[in-house]
Order: sequence, then structure tokens, then C-alpha cells
Amino acid sequence: MDGDRVEIDGGIMEGGGQILRVSTALSCLLGLPLRVRRIRAGRSQPGLRPQHLSGLEIIRDLCDGKLNGGEIGSTEITFTPGKIKGGTHIADTKTAGSVCLLMQVAMPCVLFAASPSELHLKGGTNAEMAPQIDYTVMVFKPIVEKFNFTFNCDIKRRGYYPQGGGEVVVQMSPVKELSPINLTERGTVTKIYGRAFVAGALPIKLAKDMSAAAVRCIRREIRDLYINIQPVREPDDRAVGTGSGIIIVAETSTGCLLAGSSLGKRGKNSDKVGIEAAEMLLQNLKHGGTVDDSMQDQLIIFMALAKGVSRVKSGPITLHTQTAIHFAEQLTKAKFTVTKSEEEDPSNDTYIIECQGIGMINPNL
Repeated sequence: MDGDRVEIDGGIMEGGGQILRVSTALSCLLGLPLRVRRIRAGRSQPGLRPQHLSGLEIIRDLCDGKLNGGEIGSTEITFTPGKIKGGTHIADTKTAGSVCLLMQVAMPCVLFAASPSELHLKGGTNAEMAPQIDYTVMVFKPIVEKFNFTFNCDIKRRGYYPQGGGEVVVQMSPVKELSPINLTERGTVTKIYGRAFVAGALPIKLAKDMSAAAVRCIRREIRDLYINIQPVREPDDRAVGTGSGIIIVAETSTGCLLAGSSLGKRGKNSDKVGIEAAEMLLQNLKHGGTVDDSMQDQLIIFMALAKGVSRVKSGPITLHTQTAIHFAEQLTKAKFTVTKSEEEDPSNDTYIIECQGIGMINPNL
């Protein structure tokens, strides 16, 4: 602590942008002034990239905060939050930086705003090293809404690497408080569906090839289920640039959603893209958890803020999740425990993430 600034070491554990997202969102929510040093110290290009800077700027604007050190390449920032307000806010990475990561940092904050918010997030909708927007809509949204809030996500335009140019509009109303969640029963897989997409200069045949390869791969493990992966070509007026990819979702009898996804790129065979997504899905189904690896860490901040005890059953705990827990505990004083799940089947590598949330109350409502 420097005076009453919370000191965050941005180079430990996952050592990337996630530390910034979790700590600045919580700083904004809890009114804690923050200093983050050694930002992305472990990365090949340390310091803020355009996407991280956009995330910091939207948080600053959401709460009339003060941000020092907010420039590309900066390895240290200080942030002093103000009062969270609703209204319309725009964040533009001006690159293919992920709109989904912008959403991750802003969403917990606007839940505790004084009035409804509309976020215009611009950048890459289907970017490497981040959830695809399709994942956000098909998997993240229905699961996170179990905390007792809803949001609307309208995909205006899709944007791909390298130029971005996509835009999504997220509308949310504030809540008084968040309810805890209990996601511990996996149930059995009842359906598998998804979409394989192409945009720009790519032919629909590639989407069909991705879909067919994914179905063949899943069929080797799961024989008796109808698998519906739609090949689609994004309309030219709703997509900037050329891109391709696939997302496949498995839904279970208890309402769990787990996914696998992959992006195409130049020189990568479309069958390989489909198989990668299918293998990721099968891997996520194998561990017996109720959430997949991409969802695990995204739930932590909401569990910390909710009122009461949340429990989630997951596969092996990812470094992203360990990092989110570390900083959520440091800033909120919520208490997390991770225990090996007592499974009927000892070969299942499953864990229970439990959190006694702080029961954050929206002071504006």
C-alpha cells in the first residue's frame, strides 16, 4: 500500500492482461485506488497493448476515474476510481484486439452502475487468445446470467485479425446484488451444436469442411447423438476483412454448456480447424466438470461479488483461474477454496471451486 493505494504486481502468475482486467474492475467496484507495476512483464512485448489500454480507458470513463501511465508500452499505471455511472460508453481497440476481453472488464462494473448502460465495443470479434464472440453469446451469457442479471449482446459487425473493425453493442441494467451459483451436477450430454463460419474472400466450402471434420472427430467418441454444426457465410455488410472459424457447444441434461472452438488462418487446413475445436470440446467433456476451461476464470469475479456461497465443479484449475482467484481475494477479501472433487470415478480430474462472496450491494439502487 502506498498511502491507501493497493499495489498489484502485474508480472506474477498468468502475468498478462487478465491481472489488469480483474484488478481494475474490482478497483472501480470497490472504490480502491490502485497501482499496477510490471504490467505483462512475462510477455514478448511487455506493457500495455492497444487492447489493454482500451479496457483501462472504458473503466476510467465508466466511473469518471483518473488514469496515469495509460499509454501503449507502459509497464506501470495508477488508477483512482470515481462513482460508476450508466449511459453509453465506447471502447475501440483500433486493432483486432478482442471485444470479448473489453466486455470482461466492463461488465462487472456496469452491473453496479446508477442506471442502464450501453457499451459499444470495437475491435476483433473472433480473435486469437480470447473467447470468440460466438462463445460469449452461446456459452458465457446463459451461464453468467445464473448470477441473476441479464444482458443483451448485439453483433453489429464481425472483425478479424489483423485489422479488426468489428463492433458489438452490449446493453445491461444494474442490479441490487448478485445471487450465488451452484454448478456442481454435470448430467449427461443431450445435444451438440455449433457454427462453422467464413467471411470475406473465403468460400462456404471451407465452413462445410470444418463442420464435417469436427463431426467425424466427435463421432469417434460420441456415436448416438445428432450433431448439428451449421456452415455459414457471414454477410459482407456485417463482416470486415476475411476470417474463418468454428465453435461447437455440448449441452447437458442439467443445463451445463461446454465448448470447443478454433480459428482458421492462412495456410491452416480447414479440416485441422474443425478437428482442433472438436478435440477441445471432447477434452472439456472428459474431465467431468460443469464448465469448460475458458469459462472457469470468467466466473471468479462474479463469485467474489455475489451474496452467499457459490460452488462450481471444473476440470483442472487453469493458471488464468488461479490468477483471478489470487487477485479477487487480495482486493475483495472474498474467500475461495479449491478442493479435489470426491468422484465416483477416480480417473476424473475434477475440482470444486467454492467462494464465500462479499455480497456487494449496489449503493445507487
